[in-house]
Amino acid sequence: MSETTLPIRNEATTDPLWVRVLLTGLALAFLAIFLLVPLGIVFTEAFKKGLQVYLASIVEPDALAAIRLTLLTALIAVPLNMLFGLAAAWAIARFEFRGKAILTTLIDLPFAVSPVIAGLIFVLVFGAGGPLWTWLQAHHLKVIFATPGIVLATMFVTFPFVARELISFMQAQGAQEEEAAVVLGASGWQMFRRVTLPNIKWGLLYGVILCNARAMGEFGAVSVVSGHIRGMTNTIPLQVEILYNEYQFAASFAVASLLALLALVTLLIKKFIEHRAHLQLLESQKPLPSGDVS
Repeated sequence: MSETTLPIRNEATTDPLWVRVLLTGLALAFLAIFLLVPLGIVFTEAFKKGLQVYLASIVEPDALAAIRLTLLTALIAVPLNMLFGLAAAWAIARFEFRGKAILTTLIDLPFAVSPVIAGLIFVLVFGAGGPLWTWLQAHHLKVIFATPGIVLATMFVTFPFVARELISFMQAQGAQEEEAAVVLGASGWQMFRRVTLPNIKWGLLYGVILCNARAMGEFGAVSVVSGHIRGMTNTIPLQVEILYNEYQFAASFAVASLLALLALVTLLIKKFIEHRAHLQLLESQKPLPSGDVS
């Protein structure tokens, strides 16, 4: 007589129905109060006075200047942070060296430092009376209250995103395929282009998207180094603040809706990338088909 093995019950999944309903309800209520309601208010206020006012607020010269500066900042900061993230992730995930723990800690520094403090540091270094002020004046270079300062502050705040995403991604994958490529005679560039990059492409893209979203939405550090010069050093978040402080609520929410749309698009792309990365992981774990022996 064969014995039937009963499945082991997972106590974590046998909570009473009321507990599951309560926890789900609390989670949905939290999301509604702190995410959906504010998001709905932004778009409601943005279109409150009609589509014509909404479009006029976006194409207003100062708003267009803020949009251009935001895009320019992201266009410079994100690729540079991507290169830094690739280099840092490769070094930390693939090599052992003295100071590795310090480098890993320094990558997390912007998460621990207030963006306002980061902006203030750049003002103290590049501003009037700073150690580089005389040299900058002699070469007619302006960093603070200009585009270079905004780019530097944005890069500092956003550089951990790509690096942090790739470090964990590359450590989880291991280096077996890269070692095999080297054994087969591949050069360093060939190994990176044909093995490493295809394996990390979804993690890299995920980090770039998060970095771009933060770069476009950064307020604290940029606010300190920009000088709030309308039409010149205001990014989209700073333009929203100025319009709101001037009681131009419709225009303020119209410009803010651009950032809200960016957040929604980022979430959709993030979900797509997570799905593709999951499919890639399942495909890599699928056993190779064995041929039938006749």
